[in-house]
Parts: sequence; structure tokens; C-alpha cells
Amino acid sequence: MKYGEITHFSHPQHKLRFEYAEVPFKCDGCKEVGIGSRFKCNLCDFDLHRQCALPSAAPLRHAFYPKCAFQFLARPPGDALRFCNACERDVAGFVLHCGACGFDLHPCCAALPHVLDAGAGGGDAVRLYLYRKAGAPCHRCGRKGRSWSYRSACKKYNLHVACVMEMLEESWHELYNGGGGGGDGGGAGKRGLVGGVHGGMVGGGYGVSKIPSIKGWEKNHHRGKGKVKRCCEVAAMAVQFIISAVLGDPTAIIAGIVGSFFSR
Repeated sequence: MKYGEITHFSHPQHKLRFEYAEVPFKCDGCKEVGIGSRFKCNLCDFDLHRQCALPSAAPLRHAFYPKCAFQFLARPPGDALRFCNACERDVAGFVLHCGACGFDLHPCCAALPHVLDAGAGGGDAVRLYLYRKAGAPCHRCGRKGRSWSYRSACKKYNLHVACVMEMLEESWHELYNGGGGGGDGGGAGKRGLVGGVHGGMVGGGYGVSKIPSIKGWEKNHHRGKGKVKRCCEVAAMAVQFIISAVLGDPTAIIAGIVGSFFSR
């Protein structure tokens, strides 16, 4: 077997090769969006997050659920609809499940870093800490609790993981439903949202290495003369790092590609 190639139970007919791409894809394992590192079949329209392609055989222990042992499953257990306890999104494919507590985590959510260092303009830096439940209102929705959150060390910025995912999905839907212009953005089938995004990026002048910006980030709940702009700039930089993490590749390279999260 060549270096960087694996055989996976979910796609036994072909080898999957590790690659890095700056274009969004939809993981055929967990059914969530990804970017950056992935294992791809070069003969089929088949992609896996790195976390979905190389799960641990041993049960996962997570700091937020010290009594739980999360086992990797190819499909959610039972017939009832299930959701990820980290991002609140539906569980439709690969999942880490605790049979004793009933908690579920997407593989990428389970791998979210507990600390993110987000550098901002002017040499400033924002260190973000992951919380299961933050006691402060979310910078986006203004609500407390809800999903997991990233909160800055200075305690000025708090962002729900669920809110970041919602903003990303809303912006990408808007793009491929007509906002991107041209391209083959109406793609159906497995690609759905992601195929449309790629078409919109090509046809709409973004270039294939650019991810559409998130719109609506100006709807923040922090007010104050003279400080709002700076607050939003730093918060936007924080979102760049969070979005790279929830898409499965928490690297500064991906964070830079995401670009501005403001409507200009």
C-alpha cells in the first residue's frame, strides 16, 4: 500500500488517498461538511474527514463527560432521530456514542481543540477556551447555554459552536441558491450544498480556493460607542479559527482561507 493510502470498511472497493484541499467537501461518513485534510477516492465521489477515516478502536474519553465511554459507530443507534451534543446538528452517519448516557458526538466535534489561539490585527491575540456550557451570552444569538461554546480568556467574546455552523450553512445555501451567480451551482445528489458552493465559487468569481464568507455576523449583541468595530473585528478573527476547527482541520492555514466574516 502506498504512503497516505488506506482501506476503509465504508468504501472497500477502492483505496482512499490522503490529500489536502481548500475546497469544501461533504464527508460520506458523518455527512457533515469538511475542508482541508481528507481521505478521498480518486475514482468515486467519496470523501472522509480524517477523524472519520481513522477512528480509534478504543472508546473515547472526553473531558466534558468523564463518566462516558464513546464508541465509534458507523450509524446512529436505534430508529429515533439523534443530535450531536456539541453542535446540536442531526447525527446522520458516523458517530461517537455513549451507550450508558446516550450522548452523541460527531467525530469532528469530539476532536474540537479545548484551546484556540486566534491572532488578530495589530499584533493582538485572542485565546479561546472550549466550554460545555458558558454562562455568558453568545456574541451571535445573545443566548446562554445551548451548545458547546468557545469563550475568550478576556471573557468578552463567547460563540456557540451551533451558531457558527448555522451561519456557515445559511451563507453557503444563499450562495448556491442564486447568490453566487453562474457555475453549476445547482448540483444535486450527494454534494447538495457543497457541490453548489463549489459551482458558485467558480462561476461567481471567488476562485476555487476561496470559501464564501459568512453573512450576518454583524448581528452581534455587544454595544458601545467606539468599541463595537474593534470588538467585531476580534470576534470575527475568533470565528475564523472556530470554523476551521468544526470543519475538521483546525489550522491557521484554513483559518486564513475562510476570510472575512462580515458583510461589507
